[in-house]
Amino acid sequence: MDVPERVAVVGAGAVGLTTAYDLAARGAAVTVFERGTPGSGMTGRAAGICYDAYAEDVDVTVADRAMRRFRELDGDREFEFYEVPYVFLAREGDDAGATALSEAVDRMRVHDRSVELVDADELGERFSIRTDDVGLAGVSDSAGWADPKAYVDLFVEKCEAEGVEFRVGEAVSIRTDPPGVVGGDGERVFDYDAVVVAAGVHSRAILAAAGYPIALKPYRAQALVAECDYDGPTVYDATDGSYLRPHPAGVLAGDGVEAVEADFDDWDPAADDWFVAESTAAVRHRTETAPTVERAWAGLCGATPDRNPLVGAVASGVYVATGWHGHGFMWAPAIGELLAADVLGADESVPDSFDPCRFDGDEEFEVVEGMTLDE
Repeated sequence: MDVPERVAVVGAGAVGLTTAYDLAARGAAVTVFERGTPGSGMTGRAAGICYDAYAEDVDVTVADRAMRRFRELDGDREFEFYEVPYVFLAREGDDAGATALSEAVDRMRVHDRSVELVDADELGERFSIRTDDVGLAGVSDSAGWADPKAYVDLFVEKCEAEGVEFRVGEAVSIRTDPPGVVGGDGERVFDYDAVVVAAGVHSRAILAAAGYPIALKPYRAQALVAECDYDGPTVYDATDGSYLRPHPAGVLAGDGVEAVEADFDDWDPAADDWFVAESTAAVRHRTETAPTVERAWAGLCGATPDRNPLVGAVASGVYVATGWHGHGFMWAPAIGELLAADVLGADESVPDSFDPCRFDGDEEFEVVEGMTLDE
C-alpha cells in the first residue's frame, strides 16, 4: 500500500487526538470526526492516573514510552504532569494478595522498574496515609497524574497548529473499500487513503457495521471527586480493588467496576449510591480525612479476551485503537506515536500482541477489569 496522504480519525478522545497530531506532524492531511466535542466521551471520565509499574514486558515498553512523553509535555501550554508516587498494597490477612503483589514486584524488577516492597511501618513513615491494616505494599516513584481535559485541550491546539481539520457534532460510519467516512445521513462520503477508528467502546459497532467485528466488550466503572485535605500518593488497594489519587479538590477515587458486559447504547452515566458510600468510606479510611463528595460519575471501559488492547489494521487502510481495560488515557501518548507510524508505514510499529486480527470478533470471554496486580 502507498503511504497514506489523507487520513481520517474517528473519535476525539486522548488516543484519537494524539494519533491525529502525530499523523499530521509526520506530514499527513488529517480530519478528525467526533460525534460530540473533543474529550466528551470516556476520556472526560478517566481518572488520569499514570505509571510504568507493570509486570509484563509489552506493557512496560508502552507505559515507559507514554511516561516519557507525559513528562516532555509538562509545561506545554496549560498542561501539567504531576509527579506522585504510586502505592499498591494488600491488607493484613490477604495472603493471596500479598503473594501476588510480591510476585508482581519481582517481575517489574526484571524489567528495570524502580519498585520496592515495604512493610506497614515503612509505608507509614514515608507517606501520610493510614497503614495499620497493611500487610505488604509496593512503591513506584515513576508515576503521577494528569488532568484528561487539559490533555485534550492541549492536543486540540497542537492538532490545529498542524492543520488538522475537525468535523464535530455528527455520528458517522465508515467504508472500507476504499477507505472512507460516511456522514450521519448515509449519503455524504468522504474519501481517504486511511481511516483510524479510535471511538472507544463504540469502535465495535462502527467496525461491525462495516463488516469487521472485533473482540471487545464494554463494562461500567465509577469514580468520584471528594473535597478533603490530602497530599499523599496514588494508592491502589488490591484487597478491595479501590484506588485514589490527589486532586486539586482533595481526592479522586474509584472502583465500582461491574465485571459484566454493559450495553453501550443504554447505560447509566451517573454513579450508584452504593459506590459513592463505599468509595467515600475508603477515602476516609485511607487518608484519615473527612471527605465531602463534590461529584461522582460512571464511564465505560473496553475489555478484550487477553486484556491486551486492539491496535492496528483490520482491513487495508482501516485501523482501530481500542480495548484499554481502563488504561487508554495513560497509554495515549505512546499509542498515538506507534499507530501513526504504523499507518504511515514507518519502521517502528504497534506490538504484534495488540494486533486486532488475533481474534475473530465472536469470541466468548469474561470481562476482567484493568487495575490488578497481574498487570
